[in-house]
Amino acid sequence: MSTEPSSSEPGLSEAATQPAEAPEPAAAGDATPAETPLEQAGESAPLLPKRRVGLVFAVAVVIWVIDLVSKNLVAANLEGKEPVRILGGLIYLQVIRNAGAAFSMATGMTWVLALIAAAVVVAIVWLSRRLRSVGWAIGLGLVLAGALGNLTDRIFRAPGPLRGHVIDFISAFAPNGEGFAIFNIADSAICVGGALIVLLSLLGRDYDGTTTRSKKKAGEAA
Repeated sequence: MSTEPSSSEPGLSEAATQPAEAPEPAAAGDATPAETPLEQAGESAPLLPKRRVGLVFAVAVVIWVIDLVSKNLVAANLEGKEPVRILGGLIYLQVIRNAGAAFSMATGMTWVLALIAAAVVVAIVWLSRRLRSVGWAIGLGLVLAGALGNLTDRIFRAPGPLRGHVIDFISAFAPNGEGFAIFNIADSAICVGGALIVLLSLLGRDYDGTTTRSKKKAGEAA
């Protein structure tokens, strides 16, 4: 009796009797689409810091509240009175209604300054979505608080919307602004925040959490 399997037996087919084709070797120098320049150079891509939107608004809200409360307190208790000397004469508290910008500059351009402050607020809110640097978040939060603080005065205080006078009450070194211009918490926040941002820029630290050095390294790897 013949032991050769018939062509009709189940489990046997021409495909089963054909040798499997070996996969073609990848061409030399081919890189997978998922590889980044850093990965091709043997380095893993750096992880980005988390976004800092919440920090921006937390700083802004805290400083804005402090500014608003301090203005209301001095307006209710010191307006029309003699300057109050504190800290051994380092600071004098007195209420001045300011129609100009910070440190009493640009007097008479209240509505223009109000529009500029509103534009600054919008720009910072837009940029905050891309922030990954703690330093930049604090700096922009301070600037945002200062802009909001003085904008609040220009909208809600007399003589009317977009024409309201900002309450200044800190006179350094001497009363009546004789030693230095009279200012408020919002003005201080703008100055400190702006100085911090300039310092970070000089140090090569960008708002997205990267540094000049890391960008240069990534460019060389590419």
